[in-house]
Amino acid sequence: MPDRPSKVCTVCGREIQWRKKWERDWENVKFCSDRCRRYTPSASEAGLEAAILLLLQQRAKGSTICPSEAARLVSPAGDSWRALMEPARMAARRLVDQGRIVITQGGKVVDPSTAKGPIRLRLR
Repeated sequence: MPDRPSKVCTVCGREIQWRKKWERDWENVKFCSDRCRRYTPSASEAGLEAAILLLLQQRAKGSTICPSEAARLVSPAGDSWRALMEPARMAARRLVDQGRIVITQGGKVVDPSTAKGPIRLRLR
């Protein structure tokens, strides 16, 4: 429904669609799901947004990075960076909501809420 408002989840950065059951309390809706409501970031996840921005600032203008690069930078060691992939994508979606970066697929900017598969991150 195009006339219904939407907003972005404060945890995962996905779009929250308006629902009738939230009609009276829409201003207070912050999370898209119970999972996001219960979510508490770990210490390594807290630095993912900063890592994404740092990596992008170190690259040439218009260059992109993969979220895995930020996960590897924040990860303590070994293969533990793989567990940080979804948190890295969540951090990227939050940065998109803040207007700092864009998410691309195949060189085209895509909606972060609906992007599936490999993504790249670029400064806005």
